[in-house]
Amino acid sequence: MRISVIGCGYVGLVTGACLAETGHEVVCTDVDAERISALRAGRVPIYEQHLDKLLESARGAGHISFTEDAGEAIRAGDAIFICVGTPPKESGEADLSAIDNVARQIAAEARSPKLVIEKSTVPARTGLELKRALGHYSRNGAATFRVASNPEFLREGTAIVDFFHPDRIVVGVEDEPAAEQLREIYRPILERRFHCPVHEPACPEGPHPPFLVTTINSAELIKHASNSFLALKISYANVIADLCEKLGGDVEEVTRAMGLDPRIGSQFLRAGLGFGGFCFPKDIQAFIHLADSVGVDFGLLKAAECVNKQRIDSFFEKIRKALWVLKSKRVAVLGLAFKAYTDDIRFSPALEVVKRLLEEGAEVRAFDPEAMARAEKALPKATYVRDAYQAAEDGDALLVCTEWPEFRQLDWEHMGELLARRLVIDGKNLLDPARMRALGFEYHCFGRAE
Repeated sequence: MRISVIGCGYVGLVTGACLAETGHEVVCTDVDAERISALRAGRVPIYEQHLDKLLESARGAGHISFTEDAGEAIRAGDAIFICVGTPPKESGEADLSAIDNVARQIAAEARSPKLVIEKSTVPARTGLELKRALGHYSRNGAATFRVASNPEFLREGTAIVDFFHPDRIVVGVEDEPAAEQLREIYRPILERRFHCPVHEPACPEGPHPPFLVTTINSAELIKHASNSFLALKISYANVIADLCEKLGGDVEEVTRAMGLDPRIGSQFLRAGLGFGGFCFPKDIQAFIHLADSVGVDFGLLKAAECVNKQRIDSFFEKIRKALWVLKSKRVAVLGLAFKAYTDDIRFSPALEVVKRLLEEGAEVRAFDPEAMARAEKALPKATYVRDAYQAAEDGDALLVCTEWPEFRQLDWEHMGELLARRLVIDGKNLLDPARMRALGFEYHCFGRAE
């Protein structure tokens, strides 16, 4: 099938590359001309595991192309995926101006019937407004439009695996023909007929993903409801961590036992600095605003957001208690991305930690395996070094702020020798407290015995 993707960010690039790998003919466009130029030259502007190999394979097969001309992309596709940003306004409401702009472009440029698919995360009823906008702006009688919602459930760092091996594929439609067209788009995924760059030589056995057909409003709600529930679990684990610190429990023991209950599950029951990234913070704000707009008090979600905002304050209490005065102290920071396996620093708790350290006069030496370039642009006053060992040199403290597994594998005996003071404050509960203390470290974390 001929498919157009509007927006070449995380979601758009992964969607376009994966659909191209399954055999569809994909044309991608973006308002950022430099991004399109880089993609044409074979340079991937974001870090996502396996994405570079996937794009190289799709380009080699002639299944994907990139253009600055949105009209060209719109005219090329029978189905158009909208993957543009929906950032939060000051009120928390999602800014849908990019969606509206794309609707205008599609209505103006389309010359044939199109299935227009929301892939961006949007509040409920956006599909209805999108359909209305396409009708208002259309000037070509040959261009009729169906609208559908196909929310993405891609985790940064594992997005390729998530696309090829989804837990579910949700499509919100107005009619059966739209559902059938989307089923055809995803047929290679549903029937496992594709080359997976992650698993060689073959993917592990497993059930085929369910294909869930809903109304458009339901599909839009499913995305926000899912992300908000996962954020709730993170904040819940953090409150449990606070209780453990007061009552002498161990949050790792508590959440592990909780997670063994299949009704609860272990994923996202992780105490630490809290959630960040572009999705959870903005999606929670948008969901709260949506609920408020229709008279529903989502106090539960407001509380989860409040807990999350307090995590960095709690972390700084630990830092100040250990260091007393921060001014002129040399602090090593391991991790800058909001999570491991990505270079994304948007709403990153780690970056907020660095910012506050600099504001209080500390000398920050930071390292992240992938996010250094982006962090340096955002906070140029910090010193960015080539590895964790260089970050630790003569440090008065070392902070773990992103859960990169390789930090756990460091030679911590050598790290202790490099530090001026063997002080580690672990914002991700990544390290083993007993081992760190056996190595002579003063070790602090969230919700575990001090």
